Amino acid sequence: MTDHDSIDVHTHVVPDEFPPYLGHRLGVRWPSMAPAQACHRHVMLDAKVYRTVSHQCWDCQVRLADMETMQIGRQVLSPMPELLSYWLAGDDATVLTRFLNEAIAGMVQQAPARFVGLGAVPLQDVERAIGELDHAVHQCGLAGVEIGSNIDGVSIGDARFLPFFEAAERWGAAIFVHALRPAGMDRLVGPPILEQALAFPGEVGLAAASLLTGGTLARCPRLRIAFSHGGGTLAQLLPRLQHAWESFPALREAVPTAPRVGARAMYYDDLVYDAATIDYLLQTFGPTQLMLGSDYPFAIMDKAPVGRVQALQLDTSVKRLLRHANAERWLGAVTALVETPGSE
Repeated sequence: MTDHDSIDVHTHVVPDEFPPYLGHRLGVRWPSMAPAQACHRHVMLDAKVYRTVSHQCWDCQVRLADMETMQIGRQVLSPMPELLSYWLAGDDATVLTRFLNEAIAGMVQQAPARFVGLGAVPLQDVERAIGELDHAVHQCGLAGVEIGSNIDGVSIGDARFLPFFEAAERWGAAIFVHALRPAGMDRLVGPPILEQALAFPGEVGLAAASLLTGGTLARCPRLRIAFSHGGGTLAQLLPRLQHAWESFPALREAVPTAPRVGARAMYYDDLVYDAATIDYLLQTFGPTQLMLGSDYPFAIMDKAPVGRVQALQLDTSVKRLLRHANAERWLGAVTALVETPGSE
């Protein structure tokens, strides 16, 4: 058992297999797995390779060995975002998300002191999503769920999703927001990887802002919601939004809470690959809202997230918040890892 106390809140899971599609629709974009090179499999969508993934995605022993190398005490497991499948019909999506939730719960059960699970819900059908959140939290024992930054093109701050967020608040479920099918793809010039490098931050920033401007956060003040990739562009958007809020009465009427205040009630991972940017996020959102994240096991991952935090010119108490204390508070029911002498 490792004595590392760090919690990595941003890691992804792909099951080694998917159930066959048993619904009644034709041409459904249902995932499957196909053989690839050693220790890898192809995730297939529309009979095409969507992504080739390694056994790190489903093999707990491989993950645990990597966690030792990375000095990670605990990983928060969430689905590869494309598997959220908001483009499926609600009944089909419920079948797929139920499978994902039970698969992730099974991984957690293999090493409950080392893994925490976040599941998925069919948020294109809010009533079904609330039902699956209930099952994920109360039957599967997951800490909460991952959701996309938009639901088949609809911002998460749209009023139609408010009942879901109210249920998450009521049940104390942690919510993790990840970029998915981002806006602005038509403006990118270059290879496909620019979707992750350039489009994801803007998408996450707009999603986070929508919870402020749409009133969701004001209506759900105890909601524990976190945003991937440092909240994307939100930190840069916030001064402009705050100035507009102070300048225009109509915006103050529509947004009851000052944007700077609301932004400091949400959580963010520190996956921005840059010490100066992490410092800026700490100044903008506060030291109690930032958490360690790596994007394990994908190619864009930060391979040394703990070392990046340890290298920051911060008090040991703030490093402790980033390494695990903020994540423990966001996750709620998660049992805190025991700190060891000298671990600061």
